[in-house]
This record gives sequence, structure tokens and C-alpha cells, in this order.
Amino acid sequence: MERRTFLHASALSAGALAAGAPASASSPLRVQVLMFDGVEEQDWAAPAEVLGMAGAMSNGALTTTLVTTGRPATVTCNFGARVEVTQGWSPHEAEVLVVPGGGRYTDPTGPGVRRLMADQQFLRRLAAADVLRVGICTGVMVLAAAGVARGRNATTHSRAKADLAARGATVINARVVDDGDLVTGGGVTSGLDVALWLVERFLGARTAQQVETIMEYERRGTVWRA
Repeated sequence: MERRTFLHASALSAGALAAGAPASASSPLRVQVLMFDGVEEQDWAAPAEVLGMAGAMSNGALTTTLVTTGRPATVTCNFGARVEVTQGWSPHEAEVLVVPGGGRYTDPTGPGVRRLMADQQFLRRLAAADVLRVGICTGVMVLAAAGVARGRNATTHSRAKADLAARGATVINARVVDDGDLVTGGGVTSGLDVALWLVERFLGARTAQQVETIMEYERRGTVWRA
């Protein structure tokens, strides 16, 4: 069974953990991390670090690529770091899309997630994509704006939880929420825990623990699973 089909089927199985397809070097799990002006440095760097390390430790069973919403570009992050991103997002080239948060969530005109939430063309593409969607911090609100969190279990940054509920999600007060083909994380540093959970889900607990050991980081909070 193809991994994309597996993800979809496992997510729809009632009560299933949706443990993911068995990834291997010959059939790697392809992850794309979305980059945009105003993106929070920690929100994207933490998953990229964890997933990149897991990919290296598993002989390429997981690959991670930074992508823009459109054409390749140099992205200016929330605190001024500039990152050259050489690839645009294509849902046909990955099984997982990670959407970080960033920018001032209360400012609808500044760079960051608010601009993504106002980009109707991008939101339509996001809603139609046949991928496992992963939201970090206020990046979850981009997924909610695309309608994919409605009627689903999810979490986000504490300051955005009321808005997430208003968009039809069932807000879970957990650091990581796994609702099958939708995985969400809370505040900024939860990207570490979300990424480690993805490693465990697709590559196993041993690999996740090895990454924790090398990074000298211990996972925090609860992984809430549907």
C-alpha cells in the first residue's frame, strides 16, 4: 500500500493510533517544513533539527525539506534571520507538511501567519492537499483558516486557543495532539515534542529516544491521541 493511502486510511480508522507507514531508506517518509516571512525561528528550526537528525540516524528513512508557499525565495524570520529556501511547496512531493507559527498574531497586517490566513489561494491548496498536516504554535491557525481543523481535536498557542475553538475545533489542553492525519502542537517550544512524536510514530520509540539523547532534551507534556 502506498504511504499516502496508508496515512489517509489509518486516520479514518475509528480509534486507531494511525501509527504511520513503515518508512525505509528505499521508501522514505518525505516531510516539508513551510517557510514564510515572519516565521518563528524556533517553530521551524526545532522540527527541522529533530527530523533531520532522525533521518540521518535511520539511513535516510525520513527526509526533510524547507519549502516556501510558492517560488523559491529568501525568507526573513520573526527575529531577523534570513534563510534561503530553494524549493516551493508541492503536496505531491511529500507525505507530511509542517506549518510553523510566527509573526504577531494580533497584527493582521504584519508578516507571519496572519498573511497566510488571508491568502485564499494558498488556503484552498492547503485544504485540498492529501498530506498529513502538522501545525506548530499559531501555525495551527493557518490550518484552521483552511477549514481542516473544523470538527477535529487540536491545540495551539495559549493565546490563540479561543480563536481555534471559534473556528470549530475541539481544543485539547495538551502539548501535542494527534488526531490521525492532523497533528498539532502548543506554544513555541512544542515543535520539539511534535517532531519527536512524529519520529516515534513513523520510525519507532527507539529512534525517538536516541534523538532525545543526542539533543540532550527530554520530551515535555502529554501526547493526546484520538
